[in-house]
Amino acid sequence: MGSTDMSRRGVIIGLCATPGVALARGRAAKAFTKTGLASVETVLRKHIAAGYAPGLVALIGRGTEVVPFVLGSLEFERERPAQRDSIFRIASMTKPITAVAALMLAERGVFKLSDPVDTLLPELADRKVMRHPDGPLDDVVPAERPITIEDLLTFRFGHGISLDERPTALQQAVSGLPGFGMPDPTSPLTPDAWMKRIGALPLAAQPGSRWSYSTGSDVLGVLIARAAKKPLGEVFRERIFDPLGMSDTGFAVSPAQIKRLATGYLAQDGKLSVFDRPDGAYAHEPSFPEGDSGLVSTATDYMRFARFLMSGLDAQGRRLLSGKSIAAMTRNHLTAEQMKTAGIILGDKGWGYGVGVAVAPTADGLRAGAYGWNGGFGTSWLNDPAADLTAILLTNRYFDGPDTPPIHTEFRHATYAALS
Repeated sequence: MGSTDMSRRGVIIGLCATPGVALARGRAAKAFTKTGLASVETVLRKHIAAGYAPGLVALIGRGTEVVPFVLGSLEFERERPAQRDSIFRIASMTKPITAVAALMLAERGVFKLSDPVDTLLPELADRKVMRHPDGPLDDVVPAERPITIEDLLTFRFGHGISLDERPTALQQAVSGLPGFGMPDPTSPLTPDAWMKRIGALPLAAQPGSRWSYSTGSDVLGVLIARAAKKPLGEVFRERIFDPLGMSDTGFAVSPAQIKRLATGYLAQDGKLSVFDRPDGAYAHEPSFPEGDSGLVSTATDYMRFARFLMSGLDAQGRRLLSGKSIAAMTRNHLTAEQMKTAGIILGDKGWGYGVGVAVAPTADGLRAGAYGWNGGFGTSWLNDPAADLTAILLTNRYFDGPDTPPIHTEFRHATYAALS
């Protein structure tokens, strides 16, 4: 069945196999019920009608079936209908892609995950560690061991974003640096200059001891580029995007793509304000490609990536990543104590390599064994291998806080309920 126009606001619901998406084989029955799909549409339409965002694109996939939902406009100010190939800023949904690139290099013998980062990142050799994270920068002790590449993947290398409202010397030192706050593709820092800034600071925690959000993916991105002797975007393109047919994913939009990039919105003083326009921050290649948050993409492109993680194969059946690496990436690596002290960003999930992992049903709609992550600019994704399910929702409204917004949680619950 092809796509069908359902309303003047641009709702599209269709049952189709997406070209180039490697899906599991062998399911003869339909993956979703008709009434279930109608409920998913109702959930999404409700939030758009209420003005949560001007529009969205969502895809749910199971077996060989992929169902798109396309609603509304790419901006409030004028009618610019959302399309299946509309482009969104995916922010932290960049992290899994960075992790996959690292695992691909490891499988090719470029490095081992247990290797210290010192050779590729000499700025992080011979670390000092703050005696107290909220203390002075010069009250330090020696690191008990080197930082490893796996520490970067598991976000336990000693640095990360803090939501503590109390100002500390370390927070002041990292203020404005990419990787410690809101993504900033306009930063003038180069990867080498950024690493020099990071290397001048002590660690906030001993390597391997504590989960701290986000920064590990940026450091990992620099390490990947140095190991491959190519810019990070080029590594992504050669090893992931081109093999998977992800032609609309990158660190910037081209002049031809600008018209498909959604305007970004942020809630301020009770109303939504524009924080980035299509010809704004993502219209030029960044000096510092952020491995934690820098990519733009489409729902179709990310579906290709998400379904690839179910098998490690591209659409032609060629293996790009081993099952062993995927299993390591998508299982929890944190101790119970590290999960307990991780804070509100991780919530009730564990952490794999660049993905949150549900060790039990979570408050934001993941079943045990599912994994995925949100992008703070308004996007979310989950894979549930047990259900052979992928669900992707792309909006252009920045999250109001660290909790997953209701549109995303309700979308997940409705998607699970729609399974046949």
